[in-house]
Amino acid sequence: MAAPDLHTFTLPNGLRVVLAPDTTSPVVGVSVHYDVGFRSEPEGRTGFAHLFEHLMFQGSESLEKLAHFRHVQSSGGTFNGSTHPDYTDYFEILPSAALERALFLEADRMRAPKLTSENLRNQIDVVKEEIRLNVLNRPYGGFPWIYLPPVLYSTFPNAHNGYGDFTDLEQASLADCAAFFDTYYAPGNAVLTVAGDFVPDHARELVEKHFGDVPARETPPRPSFGEPRPQGELRGERRDPHAPLPAFALGYRMPDPINELDGYLAHLMLAGVLSDGDGSRLQQRLVHREALVTDVNAGAGLFGPFEARDPDTFSITAMHSPEVTIDRVLAALDDEMERLASTPPSEQELAKVTARWVASLHKDHDRVVSRTLSLGAFQLLYGDPALIYQLPERIAAVTPADVAGAAKLLRADSRAVLQVVPAGGNQ
Repeated sequence: MAAPDLHTFTLPNGLRVVLAPDTTSPVVGVSVHYDVGFRSEPEGRTGFAHLFEHLMFQGSESLEKLAHFRHVQSSGGTFNGSTHPDYTDYFEILPSAALERALFLEADRMRAPKLTSENLRNQIDVVKEEIRLNVLNRPYGGFPWIYLPPVLYSTFPNAHNGYGDFTDLEQASLADCAAFFDTYYAPGNAVLTVAGDFVPDHARELVEKHFGDVPARETPPRPSFGEPRPQGELRGERRDPHAPLPAFALGYRMPDPINELDGYLAHLMLAGVLSDGDGSRLQQRLVHREALVTDVNAGAGLFGPFEARDPDTFSITAMHSPEVTIDRVLAALDDEMERLASTPPSEQELAKVTARWVASLHKDHDRVVSRTLSLGAFQLLYGDPALIYQLPERIAAVTPADVAGAAKLLRADSRAVLQVVPAGGNQ
């Protein structure tokens, strides 16, 4: 996949900018990635990064509440934001004629969001309701991303619930909000990306016009969240009153996504070989031949690939009937993993997985929203937005031996096992 004509520069206030022109359709994407996610939120304030994302949509010093929504929608555009382990992103997708409007809106809230007691109380309630809907009142809610990390990891940044504990959310104060904004929402801690239909020189002028006078502030040092790998198998349990069947999640540590990218990609291909499609290893054995589980999936990256810095998690999840014990399923799964570690997949088996991934990447990069967000995330995490266009070639270079080597690293004596037990069920 050939990289487009990318333009990168940094404003005097520290804001990094990526411009990716593409005149094939009259649409433009604008995103801002801030280098703070839920791994950076303070202890005792679980869910704060996500709560603050909500607050960024509640007006600014220049615009009243809901004005951001109105300006984007009246231009025929869409918008959203999301909180990740190591970054928070905000974006607009609009007709290209509305580029300046999107830049104004993002620059305006980068200067000063409207932090009021009313907005804070309102958004705490909104986030609590979101948690009720998506986690507390849903079968397998938060599985595995909320409940697996505290089994696999021991430090607060890696192990805590990024969605938030109700007690922590309710104790959030305006002073907490102001301190979080001052610390993490400086222009030097952000990446602005513009992708789509625009003239680069004109876009640069607009960026300088709207973001150039955002005051520079000191940016925080980026902490390392590294911690030792497990020395043995770790087990935990979650009782779920809504779950119809028992389930489990396995968590393994992966290579550093940033500094060991090729090893990380080998794990990505391993996940595909294990569970991508009916012909995959775990689908064939656990679902079709031995009928031990009703569903099984493997994934590189607990939130998907390229979502986080080190440490990141390789996960395997499965649901099974109460008549089948988890240890029976694990024995079959471990046997299949050992087979793969000792006998690499065939070229044909790996080629299917590679083709699916390459096609998926091409499809994503055809969509302005996906391209905009990927460019910003890769600039923030890797310092190289063009890397998104090199991924198909890097993935295609993964060999069967690389996949076998990745399988060999996923050891039963260095993993977490989270069991989900339906209410009234037994282990």
